[in-house]
Amino acid sequence: MVKIYQKAPDFTTQAYFKGEMKNVSLKDYKGKWVCLFFYPLDFTFVCPTEIHQFTERHEAFKKLNCEVLGGSVDSVYSHEAWSKNGLGDQKFPLISDINHSISTNYGCYLEDKGITLRSTFLIDPNGDLQYIQHNPLNVGRNADEILRQLEALQTGELCQANWKAGEKTLSQSMKK
Repeated sequence: MVKIYQKAPDFTTQAYFKGEMKNVSLKDYKGKWVCLFFYPLDFTFVCPTEIHQFTERHEAFKKLNCEVLGGSVDSVYSHEAWSKNGLGDQKFPLISDINHSISTNYGCYLEDKGITLRSTFLIDPNGDLQYIQHNPLNVGRNADEILRQLEALQTGELCQANWKAGEKTLSQSMKK
């Protein structure tokens, strides 16, 4: 099981992005923050709401030097079919974890169900895990909260509950 402050498990896999299938590796994003999120399956009900929200917030992630990668245990061919028949275009690669090795290494694969939890990982530019969130299958995550967490992590300061970008951090408030 991966833990915060540990190196994120590296991976290389196929992804579907902008009408093409290509290889994607975590190493490709060295020097950038990475928001890696897993969703249970293509062609489901809650998953597209999350993918659409990450697409809508994509520029906000980019402004924070953060690349987004979404993925599931589906094949790149399933990602392609879903993108062309219902999901629509997204602004980030959809990775395939068809052999379950990535989600197993990240601790979010549900072996008894053959799918992943709704899990989110923020990886810093050095490749260290800084944030882990696991949601149950029936509850979608909120990309705005993940952006808030990313912004807080990037301050390097103590950030109180419900801190928002632009506000003083707890560290700043304690300074005299």
